[in-house]
Amino acid sequence: MAEKDFIEARGRVEEALPAGKFRVVLDGGQEIIAHLSGKLRKFRIRIMPGDDVKVEISPYDLTKGRITYRF
Repeated sequence: MAEKDFIEARGRVEEALPAGKFRVVLDGGQEIIAHLSGKLRKFRIRIMPGDDVKVEISPYDLTKGRITYRF
């Protein structure tokens, strides 16, 4: 899968879950479970409930994603 095969969406973090996962509600109302990308983990970017984030969603499973940017 190439890097551009993901669906990019914007959402808000609703809840921090165990194991570094987050419950994110997208702008369209859809709720997904997302984990942090490697760059956010590497540079220790903190994500808190209420933060606006950019999420990449796999076209194969629309309920899981990866947080790539915090606004």
